[in-house]
Amino acid sequence: MDIYLWVGLGSALGGIARYAVSGLVAGWIGETFPFGTLTVNVLGSFGIGLFATLTAPDGRWLVDPAIRQFTMIGLFGGFTTFSSFSLQTLTLLQDGDWPGAGANVLASVAACLLGVWLGHLAGLHWNRLPGG
Repeated sequence: MDIYLWVGLGSALGGIARYAVSGLVAGWIGETFPFGTLTVNVLGSFGIGLFATLTAPDGRWLVDPAIRQFTMIGLFGGFTTFSSFSLQTLTLLQDGDWPGAGANVLASVAACLLGVWLGHLAGLHWNRLPGG
């Protein structure tokens, strides 16, 4: 039962961070295109790629499985926003902005894959540094 509470706490913290980051980006760039959601998803993808690599069995950090679940399922799961992405893409389609919807899908998939790959590479590099 404890793990459910930890995952729930991580989700709450991730959701708060998502709201803050997305709002900051939307306030800075504007809300015509969902740049806030895209930013959150890319940062979350990078973060989960980095953390997963650093805490893998051959990684630099040995962490308790509960901490790994708190972070990966809770924190990053609450931070990333696939459901928001889906709704915003649907809204773009309903508004007749097919190019915007297509750009949102392509940019989100490509940027998030790039983010998780870069996070993974950063984790591999960090794992190789001396003094773990």
